[in-house]
Amino acid sequence: MTLSGVELITGALAIVPLLLLITSAFLALECLLAVVGQRQQPPTTLPADLSLAVVVPAHNEAGGIGLTLGTIVPQLREGDRLVVVADNCTDGTAAAARQAGATVIERQDLTQRGKGYALDFGLRHLAADAPDVVVLVDADCNLQAGSLAALAAQAHRTHRPAQAIYLMEKPPTPGLKDGISAFAFKVKNWVRPLGLYRLGQPCLLTGTGIALPWQAATAVNIASGHIVEDMKLGLDLALVGFAPRFCPAAWVTSRLPSGEQAAATQRTRWEHGHLQMFTEYVPQLLGQALGQGRLDLLALALELSVLPLTLQVMATVAIAVLSLVATVVGVGWLPAYLALGALACLVAGVGLAWFGYGRNDLSLRDILGVPVYMLSKVSIFSKFLVKPEQAWVRTERDG
Repeated sequence: MTLSGVELITGALAIVPLLLLITSAFLALECLLAVVGQRQQPPTTLPADLSLAVVVPAHNEAGGIGLTLGTIVPQLREGDRLVVVADNCTDGTAAAARQAGATVIERQDLTQRGKGYALDFGLRHLAADAPDVVVLVDADCNLQAGSLAALAAQAHRTHRPAQAIYLMEKPPTPGLKDGISAFAFKVKNWVRPLGLYRLGQPCLLTGTGIALPWQAATAVNIASGHIVEDMKLGLDLALVGFAPRFCPAAWVTSRLPSGEQAAATQRTRWEHGHLQMFTEYVPQLLGQALGQGRLDLLALALELSVLPLTLQVMATVAIAVLSLVATVVGVGWLPAYLALGALACLVAGVGLAWFGYGRNDLSLRDILGVPVYMLSKVSIFSKFLVKPEQAWVRTERDG
């Protein structure tokens, strides 16, 4: 029995809606588990003989690094080390860090710029007397009380990297974009990783608040100028057997920039970086997941295949509309059913995340403005097709 031309066209047009259905259903499952799952916390007591070091990469952070270190120093035990890498600094970062009680090492190399190179410099400094666990914290973040012990204890217990909850606070006078960004960040860095944690699966590394057993810290080359070096590091580690695990007992917070240009720069780096990681790593993850029978790599491939939230929504709506139009002109209903199913899963997942975690970020009235915000991001995504972001660029801090 041969397939007709219409059936072949229907099958071909169903591929993209099917992929969107799979990824949207996966997102909905994560959000469901994050809302209804058990909220038990693992123990956070550190063994007395566990050696610990904290590395803080910093590029021209003189204005705020004292505040960051002020949240770390009270959590250090006697014998723990705090190392600040003053990377290509032209301000008083090194002096401010020394005054706050850190050991400071300075690096000058204008040809190799980016956080990955700074972290590699810090790890090589520690290698002569390697700690059991090293914790990475960005210089513009606040490490919440108890988080250092929680991260280090989990990394030591599981022999896997541990990722803290990393959230962005809104600026002092937030607008609608700030609320939407804070919510999207929360879905990406808290809700979805928590769902994966309750599935017993690994998560992506999300930027700061990362604990690495020393064996994992030296298992791959961390020296990189990639625009999302943390996500790359987590995927590289997963491929060699050190898939990161979420640590819901640890919290790190930062603040969204209030300047429009700084916010656009930050969003472009995040979105373009995710799309680059998607194209580079999903084939590797799927190949090794199938070849080695590793469910953890399959979970990471699915997680990475969920596009940045705004783009996932835009793509799903667009495909649903196109599928319905195709149905009207004579193509079968299958693409439309799949696309509408993807849209339903996406609405359910985002709705669960908003109900459980996002009502402080977005009111029901604010949600009405989301379509306008989505249109404002079309330029970011279209730029990826023409001139994707490649070079690491530091986001300007608020004064």
